[in-house]
Amino acid sequence: MRSIAIINQKGGVGKTTTAVNLSAALAASGVRVGLIDLDPQAHASLHFGLGPQRGELANTYDLLTGGKTLGECWQSVENNLWVAPSHIDLAAAEVELAGVVGRELILRDAITENAAAQNFDLVLMDCPPSLGILTINALSAVDDVFLPLQPHFLALHGLSKLLQTIDLVHRRLNDRLRLAGVVLCLYDSSTRLAAEISADVSTYFSEGAERQQPWLSGRLFSSRIRRNIRLAEAPSFEQSIFKYAPSSAGAEDYRALADEVLALYGLQQTPVAQAA
Repeated sequence: MRSIAIINQKGGVGKTTTAVNLSAALAASGVRVGLIDLDPQAHASLHFGLGPQRGELANTYDLLTGGKTLGECWQSVENNLWVAPSHIDLAAAEVELAGVVGRELILRDAITENAAAQNFDLVLMDCPPSLGILTINALSAVDDVFLPLQPHFLALHGLSKLLQTIDLVHRRLNDRLRLAGVVLCLYDSSTRLAAEISADVSTYFSEGAERQQPWLSGRLFSSRIRRNIRLAEAPSFEQSIFKYAPSSAGAEDYRALADEVLALYGLQQTPVAQAA
């Protein structure tokens, strides 16, 4: 099983959209996928219909505060896809865990205990737009980081702080951690700025790989997630892009990204009919 944290401390760059639709695309390809929602806003959970209207589901707040196991949190939402939902109470977890010894490793231990029982191929985590204890828990637990990035100057601002955090966690808490890939989201191919920033990002991370720095060794995925209104509409219908608008540009882009991820991890793609 490989585990992936999808992080960016800047909001509005396509982080949750990528977590949700990449998970759905991978599951449709026949691999078993778990998605852990660590964002107190619970947007990934709402995307799959796991909002308050579903009642009091076991959630990641319960998990981190010791009330539930990860196995109790999983909710089946599609073929091959399970979600551990979030809750607004998760916003208080940082304060509640302040005095807990080993608080950075709670999620790692929970995944280790549950890994054999659930038998996932991939576990993805949707992290909050911050670098607090929730994100540190994710980074301490996973193998890889995917970084959704909008190709605008302001979206690049603060990137060095994020990479420093990955470096720190790699050295002190999780020596398996590496930056595996950068996903360009909200991409507008008609602008010169998008092309220039894409080239700069590719050069920056390829130089990091040459220096053998795990926190800078990521690839820039070839797939670009284009601006697409269907991606913005899908959450209000509690559906992934593949159910809401399967022929849209957004669905096409996330299928292409899923193909790259499958190739990255050497996973065999299975036709949806067989996976079901």
